[in-house]
Amino acid sequence: MATPKQRNLQAKIDRREEQLRKTLTLSEQAVRHKCFVSYHHDDQDEAEAFIDMFEDVFIPRVVGVSDEDDFIDSTNTDYVMDQIREKYLTDSTVTIVMIGKCTWARRYVDWEVYSTLRNDKNNKRSGLLAVTLPSVASDSGRQLPLRVNVNVNGDDGYARWWKYPSTRAGLRNIIEEAFQARTAKAHLIDNARTRKVHNSSCP
Repeated sequence: MATPKQRNLQAKIDRREEQLRKTLTLSEQAVRHKCFVSYHHDDQDEAEAFIDMFEDVFIPRVVGVSDEDDFIDSTNTDYVMDQIREKYLTDSTVTIVMIGKCTWARRYVDWEVYSTLRNDKNNKRSGLLAVTLPSVASDSGRQLPLRVNVNVNGDDGYARWWKYPSTRAGLRNIIEEAFQARTAKAHLIDNARTRKVHNSSCP
């Protein structure tokens, strides 16, 4: 189950999405991919601001794994990742990881990325991209989650790491690139790491 704060944010997004659908043209709606937004809970305000700014570019999904989920203590990795995919990622095609100061340290971000990259007959992989949040844009010590990092290698990686977008067109383009990578770059996926068991310490 999501936390109350996560549920409130998703409810707000759903209400605004209903309003947006009434104002966007059919062609505008057709190019909006469903994107799961993965973030550290400390960065929720910035994640929400990102969604508010670009809500007409993609269809956001933000409810993710929390301590309330009854499957998180299972030792069966496949079961855990299948549950994440089915509960939270099933109707999305691209995952956007919002990179804040301590995103790299969170086990649930690792789990969400792991599930993003899985591909089987019931749960298809999603595209993957990382976006640096404004609060750490000038912080040379910022880090990518390791599972994202091993998949980022410029044009030769499955995923890409981007600066915070300055235009709607720019964000639309990088989401489309991640969407196309699901097939065009699937051979570059590295998802071999075991799932992160605990949060790492982050100052």
